[in-house]
Amino acid sequence: MKHYITKRLLLLIPIILGLTFLTFALLYITPGDPAKKKLSAQGIAVTNEVLEKTRQEMGLNQPFMKQYLDWFGKFLKGDLGNSFKDGTSVADKLSKGMRYTFILSFSAFFLAITISIPLGIYTAVKQNRFVDYFIRFLCFIGNAVPNFLLAVLFIYFFCIYIKVFPVVAKGNMQGLFLPALSLALPLVSRFIRQIRAAVLEQLNAEYITGARARGNRETYILFRDVLHNALISIISIFGFSIGTLLGGSVVIESIFMWPGVGKLMMDSINARDYPVIQGFVIISAMIYVVVNLLIDLCYQLIDPRGEE
Repeated sequence: MKHYITKRLLLLIPIILGLTFLTFALLYITPGDPAKKKLSAQGIAVTNEVLEKTRQEMGLNQPFMKQYLDWFGKFLKGDLGNSFKDGTSVADKLSKGMRYTFILSFSAFFLAITISIPLGIYTAVKQNRFVDYFIRFLCFIGNAVPNFLLAVLFIYFFCIYIKVFPVVAKGNMQGLFLPALSLALPLVSRFIRQIRAAVLEQLNAEYITGARARGNRETYILFRDVLHNALISIISIFGFSIGTLLGGSVVIESIFMWPGVGKLMMDSINARDYPVIQGFVIISAMIYVVVNLLIDLCYQLIDPRGEE
């Protein structure tokens, strides 16, 4: 296990290098001039002389590799740079919003697994019965409806029509429920179908037939054998949803005005505030990579035979 962990940690080094370089390169070639955006936002007349001076102050007149190496050197020290828009620290800007984004993402994830695990198992046990068809039909609809449309419908029904929740989320528990539900429902639909498939694969295996022939109870077979062997597939499903949650939360936060990084990212994209965008993308990618590493470690704990 120690050898496996060391090997995976060493593999993170080229992954992080590739992520930082690719992110920086994509933003570098993106159309638009951050210096011009900054001057326009401040109401300053954009002349060639002023524009050139501003680009020099922002470091935009340097060659690509020089800009990247300067940024990467600061990144290794924990410095994500300063915002092009107002000159404040990117780390400070992101830290204020990331806490709320983590709360929203964790709440949506917890809600999704709380609903999907029992329903996924139940539909597998009740295969080809009415309840199975009905839940699968709801899952089909849930997969087809994007979360931003759900958010708009929830705002109209719960906030405007029956006025149970506030239109603008204020960072409290009451404002958290609808954004979390909007993120969770599409995941629930996906999780139920995949959990059902994983459980059915185990239920149709030969060792289950043998366990039934030995007189074991169905509940014992389900919770002792089936769930344990289906656990790897279920954990994989949950791990791959991290990227969906982090990406989807940006749109949902903007709709509900949840005080996470969603609005910050939308404003940064419009203002061509590259340091803030880079910081968010890198942090999100690192979270995704680390979560997948933890999932692989869980694989080894559940089934040590897979250890390399």
